[in-house]
Amino acid sequence: MGVGEPADGIGDILTGGLVARTVEGGGGTAGHGEGEGAGGTCLNCGAVRAGPFCQGCGQSGHVHRNVTALGHDILHGVFHFEGRIWATLPMLAFRPGDLTRRYVHGERAKFVSPMALFLFSVFLLFAAVNRVSGPDKASVPQGLAKAREQISQDIEKAGEKLDTLREKRTDKLGNDPKADVADLDKQIADTRNEVNALKIAAGAMPANAEAAARVGSVTAGGHTYHFDVATGVKKLDFDTGLSGLNRQIAHVKDNPELYAYKIKMASYKFSWALIPISVPFIWLMFFWRRDVGIYDHAIFAIHSLSFMTLFVVALIGLYLAGVGSAGLWLAFLIVPPIHIYKQLKGAYSLGRFGALWRMVTLIGMTGVTSLLFFLLLLWLEAE
Repeated sequence: MGVGEPADGIGDILTGGLVARTVEGGGGTAGHGEGEGAGGTCLNCGAVRAGPFCQGCGQSGHVHRNVTALGHDILHGVFHFEGRIWATLPMLAFRPGDLTRRYVHGERAKFVSPMALFLFSVFLLFAAVNRVSGPDKASVPQGLAKAREQISQDIEKAGEKLDTLREKRTDKLGNDPKADVADLDKQIADTRNEVNALKIAAGAMPANAEAAARVGSVTAGGHTYHFDVATGVKKLDFDTGLSGLNRQIAHVKDNPELYAYKIKMASYKFSWALIPISVPFIWLMFFWRRDVGIYDHAIFAIHSLSFMTLFVVALIGLYLAGVGSAGLWLAFLIVPPIHIYKQLKGAYSLGRFGALWRMVTLIGMTGVTSLLFFLLLLWLEAE
């Protein structure tokens, strides 16, 4: 990660908070609502106020015009959400079904709107992913470790093959001292050369990720060992039979790093598309019920996606804090199903069995919706 990336991450968080605050509709006030008395004229719509806030447009009668107020608005927009974030997040985490049901049935003022929460969570995820992504932190070290393991295995296999050929030659001459072993001698020589080349390559393996990133790969004994995803991707060479997909593969081969960046940016910009993609699948599990509609399913989907996004952000934060990956993966496997179960049970007033089978179904559908979302991104990038 470059020097400027932490600042970029902070910028993403700030931007996310301000965008979410704009969606919430609180951008017209400055401060916590300190107002002037009744009778003043609203500077926004011109109405005569009956109190500290305009009864027509809601703007505060106390309007700041200084740099301190601007800083306050930024912090207020990011961390406060008019106080509703503190009522929303605990329920989203521990009582998601109640949150969804209460919001759908009209309790709106005390909670952050679902779309504002979703946008803010996506901004946070983008900032977190930027913090941990990059070839020096993931692809190259893993590729280097894998290459070292692979070359060790190849040396062992080639050594075993050499021993087998030598034993075969000895047995053949033992049975017939005049037997023709020229072919075996050639195989032994070739295998010996392969072993020697692999040993030399093992000794020439880059010492660290930076060196591995520079050389990209090592070839020895007829084998090529790649140290990063990009180098391996550039070797892709196959025909899918679909001209559009072939063009996409060609773009990936030409510049895999740029293509990966474009896909990441597209997933960030079009993350909202997960909502309309998910809603039909949720509707299928309730199509016979007349007391719930598309709106209910949309709010359910947005709340669920927001939680999963924030949960991944929390896992990334724990990873950066030094928590072991085994525990994080365990949490990743256990927490989402439990959360989906609780949200289904509470939001739709389901029994245990009804919530359980829908939870299993919804988890299965997640793979389909993720694939559809990825295909959408590929299609958008192909345009």
